[in-house]
Amino acid sequence: MLMRTQVGIVGAGPAGLLLSHLLHLHGVESVVVENRSRDYVEHRVRAGVLEQGTVDLLNESGVGERMQREGLVHHGIELRFGGRGHRIDMTDLTGGRSITVYGQQEVVKDLIRARAGADGPIVFGATDVAVHDLDTAVPRITFRNGGETVEIKSNVIAGCDGFHGICRPSIPSGVLSVFERTYPFAWLGILAEAPPTHEELIYAYHERGFALYSMRSPEITRLYVQVAPEEDIGGWPDERIWQELHTRLETDDGWKLREGKIVEKGITGMRSFVVEPMQFGRLFLAGDAAHIVPPTGAKGMNLAVADVRALARALTGFFKSGKTDMLDAYSATCLKRIWRAEHFSWWMTSMLHRFPSDDAFQHRLQRSQLEYVARSRPAATSLAENYVGLPFD
Repeated sequence: MLMRTQVGIVGAGPAGLLLSHLLHLHGVESVVVENRSRDYVEHRVRAGVLEQGTVDLLNESGVGERMQREGLVHHGIELRFGGRGHRIDMTDLTGGRSITVYGQQEVVKDLIRARAGADGPIVFGATDVAVHDLDTAVPRITFRNGGETVEIKSNVIAGCDGFHGICRPSIPSGVLSVFERTYPFAWLGILAEAPPTHEELIYAYHERGFALYSMRSPEITRLYVQVAPEEDIGGWPDERIWQELHTRLETDDGWKLREGKIVEKGITGMRSFVVEPMQFGRLFLAGDAAHIVPPTGAKGMNLAVADVRALARALTGFFKSGKTDMLDAYSATCLKRIWRAEHFSWWMTSMLHRFPSDDAFQHRLQRSQLEYVARSRPAATSLAENYVGLPFD
């Protein structure tokens, strides 16, 4: 079976779906190919903190109605250390900007609904997906679906298929430069059926390791503790997890963490990863296919959104006028923001985690940095500006 379109998109995560949606709004055709089922991608729990710019873009493009109704708007975060909490008032420090807690899987549901409403083709459950002829004017995507071999001929391919996808490895050897750092710890994360005990996210620095208090809804709490990367989840029964969270999060003023039934838990390693350039021929990488950040800075999905916003603009210009200047500059445009986010995520991670190689001197430096951020308005402003997201342009 042969299909033709202007943009072939590999991956139905937030990057691929939002790109398809934005292109549709500008009259550019696309087909999305995804190797997972629709049910899987709609229930894959990932990030949940949306920057102000991400929220604005979703609203402006017509897919933010449910987010506005169900998302939790936060105007600050709290740093906890030494048994005390220190609130960073992001809205005050950034001239009115904020974040919204709204799960990535909910964004995906909204985008799939929008594409389905516009008869936008999305192929779920594709197997043997491959990309071809990337350095020609007619790159191709091939896959199998329902026992049939399908070929998509397009003008451009967008690789939005994540870190483990097929697009980035399809670029010839020697084209990409890889920048990577693996951290000597991981996050053990849980979803608990427990109404939030606190209105905003809490980032805790503790002698036993980092902890994060977050939420996904008025009924669901999301929590993390720093563990060794080689830890076995089987060695962490629910009772042990809650005990560690109580120890790392609770404060001297009597604040207590509310427990609930743990409905999901897992351990995720942490790394920083960037490839340059993010394009080869007519293939353009976006989101996790091109970069990974440690989740401490809440930047992963937001960077993917920024990528596809830039790519959608460049592709619209290309198809409407034949101009290639924005496409040629795509990597350079995105990488400025990516490296800023990489640095912020590294900084937050380094300030809040206990590294196995650190000694008492390093611990004193971390504590000094935290105290400075907590009491210095300029330092707190720098954190707040990066956390709510720098302007797109």
